[in-house]
Amino acid sequence: MRAQSSATAPTGIAVDARSGSPSGPTAATGTLLAALGVIAFSLTFPATAWGLEGFGPWSLVAVRGVLAALLAGGCLLALRVPLPDRRHWAGLAVVAAGVVVGFPLLTTLALQTSTTSHAAVVVGLLPLTTALFSALRMGTRPSRTFWAAALAGAAVVIAFTVQQSGGSLTSADLYLFAALLVCAAGYTEGGRLARVMPGWHVTGWAVVLCLPLSLPAAAVALTQEPVQLTAHSVAGMLWVAAGSQFLGLVVWYRGMAAIGIPKASQLQLAQPLLTLVWSVLLLGEHLTVAAPLTAAAVLVCIAVTQRARG
Repeated sequence: MRAQSSATAPTGIAVDARSGSPSGPTAATGTLLAALGVIAFSLTFPATAWGLEGFGPWSLVAVRGVLAALLAGGCLLALRVPLPDRRHWAGLAVVAAGVVVGFPLLTTLALQTSTTSHAAVVVGLLPLTTALFSALRMGTRPSRTFWAAALAGAAVVIAFTVQQSGGSLTSADLYLFAALLVCAAGYTEGGRLARVMPGWHVTGWAVVLCLPLSLPAAAVALTQEPVQLTAHSVAGMLWVAAGSQFLGLVVWYRGMAAIGIPKASQLQLAQPLLTLVWSVLLLGEHLTVAAPLTAAAVLVCIAVTQRARG
């Protein structure tokens, strides 16, 4: 396949090569796409918990990577998508390491000893972490109002985390905090690449790039860890592979390219609260009284960040 070339507008948004007009979504559509990505991601922890009922942690991560790569690779081949330019491969490697390998592995290991509700609120710090990475990597300079709202949202999430854990952190939090760092790096690099190539291409090539690693890892893990196929474990595996690892990232990067990394990242402040709802409905976990209060505070922070200059 030949290398891909993309025309770009001065702002970095992809443009149609024939007409020269912007080909990306509008801000409203971009917000909707990013929100759909957040909804998909909010199901990741409950689906992972389901998957762990029948798969070991290493098997779950490796097999989901293989399935996502087969899905993405099939789409890329069917649509005859050309290879990305050589200059984009380093960025795709960062996306692969952070989003395809690092975050799924670290959070899956954490969920062996942590509840999904606890993990969800810790990972609620991801929007602020992503905004910080964006400022360092791309030189973005959000307004003071934006930063104040983002910090307030992060503070609410931290307070909720401490309240949920009884005032102390568990060993699983080390995995979760590491997951925040690698995922924020992957989101930032993916958002940057999605400005010069379709978002689903970013996702597709990132997961395909990991196939030489995930395929042998899956073969080894499946021989070392017992597997029990149940309705929950299969459904969980399919969702984290197709929904979280591919389809969710497709709409997420597309939306991020349209509205900017800082603003898109703040939409994820709603993710832990959505995950709490799924945890109750799908896993039977119990919500605390603090949950609706946290939801209201976080939604206010999201509204402020979306209106502030980002």
